[in-house]
Amino acid sequence: MTAAASAEDTAIAICAGHGDRPEALLEILHDLQTATGYIPETSLPVIAKRLNLARAEVHGIISFYHDFRTQPPPRVVVKLCQAEACQAMGCERLLADASAALADDAEVATEAVYCLGLCATAPAAMVRGRPLGRLTHETLLAAVREAQA
Repeated sequence: MTAAASAEDTAIAICAGHGDRPEALLEILHDLQTATGYIPETSLPVIAKRLNLARAEVHGIISFYHDFRTQPPPRVVVKLCQAEACQAMGCERLLADASAALADDAEVATEAVYCLGLCATAPAAMVRGRPLGRLTHETLLAAVREAQA
């Protein structure tokens, strides 16, 4: 079975699990991304057909929400908070420094996000889903290296 067929079969099963209800589109997309790591392009027509939606509607939802991926993610995703509390504690510089330090590493991607709910421990980030606070450039890079191991 090809990867595309597997993604399509996964999309069909997830849609069926939600009763093929169009109002469950967000949940379906989240479940598909959890199952495959991203939302494969080949699954869009399958989802649209199962939910009786236009493919453009499905694509519009995917492109609107920043957490949806249409390509396989890198091995380590670093989400750096850019909300007010983190801004006050230097997150912009931290993001710039981390992005520069990790730019040549294809296994790592840095992303700006807005509020991780860790305001009391700003600046904050999530590295491979693990929340981290009171970050410095050194502690952030150490956490990335640990996540790569």
